[in-house]
This record gives sequence, structure tokens and C-alpha cells, in this order.
Amino acid sequence: MLHAHQPLGRTAKTSRPPGAFTQVEPSDEELMGRYRRGDGGAFAVLVQRHRARVFAFVLRLTQDSARAEDVLQETWLRVVRGAAGYTPTARFTTWVYTIARNACVDGVRREQHRAAETLQEDPPDAGTPWSSPERSAGSAELRRHLEAAVAALPPEQREVFLLREMAGVPFAEIAAVTGAPEPTVKSRMRYALEALRKHLTRAGVEGDAGPGRRTVP
Repeated sequence: MLHAHQPLGRTAKTSRPPGAFTQVEPSDEELMGRYRRGDGGAFAVLVQRHRARVFAFVLRLTQDSARAEDVLQETWLRVVRGAAGYTPTARFTTWVYTIARNACVDGVRREQHRAAETLQEDPPDAGTPWSSPERSAGSAELRRHLEAAVAALPPEQREVFLLREMAGVPFAEIAAVTGAPEPTVKSRMRYALEALRKHLTRAGVEGDAGPGRRTVP
């Protein structure tokens, strides 16, 4: 039965129970703002969200699992120390991957310094590239060849490829992270993609050079 106040042709609105609305997850930038205001739980959420991918990123840069763990700890320590000066002018992910990248560079410099002081020491073990549980996912053959191809890239090309493919960092921000002009960054990405495609072709493996199939304008 229609009530007098209900317009013809419209259905009556039904009320939803209080818990029916989908709760929107806070953004990384919002969580960082909360942490700056003293909410330690917000920082725990950030670590939970990004720890695995940041670790995978530094593991691919260092190619050594023990060193990657050290870099990961240093990265989050630097996030804590730098929280007071954080401003959401760029994405949190760009900021944290920049910190991780710089921690890797600093670690390499320390290793080089120690090697120069103690020439009799054996060189550090390169470890197994990309060794993580994710190896079981997808095509094992493609992943094996892709891992070898990425590990064989020159460091500057590998760095740009990983920042772009793993972290999704825009080229302009990669340029700011690495200190190289944006055209140089794009050139490194082109060379990296071409090298990966050639490696996969020689190995007789079908597949894209990168997980996101990103192109370089």
C-alpha cells in the first residue's frame, strides 16, 4: 500500500543496518599523519602493508638476504626518525622506497670501505637473487629466467626497473630519487626492458619483461 507522502513511481528507501557500510581503509598518508600525532598503531599498519614489498625491493637490489634484512630494519628506523619532517607532498610509497634505496646505497658504500681496509677478507657472497616464497607463484621457468636477467642488468638500469615495476614510482619521482635527469631515467628503463626481452628470447621463454607491462613514453 502506498502512503500519501510517498511519490508514485518510486520505491520506498530501505534503511541499512549500522554495520552494512563498507569501511574505507585509511591511506598511507593518513596513517603517517596519525603516527606523527602519536598513534603507534598507525605505524604498525604501515609496516604490515609494505614490509614484504620493501623487503623484496631491497633484496633484488642487494642480492643478499642477510644484507636485505639489515637494510629493511634501517629503512623503518629512518622512517621513524624522519616522521617529524614528513610532508605528504609525494606518495608515502615513493618516500619509503627512496629511503630504502638510499639505505642500500649507504650499505654498499660501507661494504666498499670495509673491503678497502681489509683486502684479505673474502668478497661477500652474492646470495641467491630474489630468493623468497613468491618464487613458487606463477611460471617457475619464466621467473627463473627473469630473475637472472634482472640480476645481470647494470646497477643503474636495475634500480630504475625495480622502482618502476615493483614500486610503481613515476619517472619524474625516480629522477628525483636517483638524481638523474628524467630523460636519462627513461633511457635506462628502455635499455633494461630491451635487455630483459633479449634474455627471455634467447632462453626461449615467452613472457613480458615486467609484471606491469609498463611502457616508456
